[in-house]
Amino acid sequence: MSSTASPEPSAAAENSLPSEAQGQPAFAVGEQVQLVQRPPYLKSADPMPMLRPPDLIDEREAGVVVELRALEQCAVRFRRGTFLLTARQLRQAPLPPQV
Repeated sequence: MSSTASPEPSAAAENSLPSEAQGQPAFAVGEQVQLVQRPPYLKSADPMPMLRPPDLIDEREAGVVVELRALEQCAVRFRRGTFLLTARQLRQAPLPPQV
């Protein structure tokens, strides 16, 4: 009997995967984020979520991640409310210039 063992992934291949694929969250709580592009609607992060119009958030407006949820969802607090967004809809906000 011949046993064929699958090759083990190398450490370099594991490091090339995005952080979400390695089981690490894309963002940390307290991190400043912005929308990549405006979604067709927003889902509030309330105990009973509601769909809200997308114009409540400006594309350049920075929000703060307040909670990490399952399926790569983040609760992000913006000026007009806290909304559930997927990690793919977000990017890190640029840091303000230091004086």
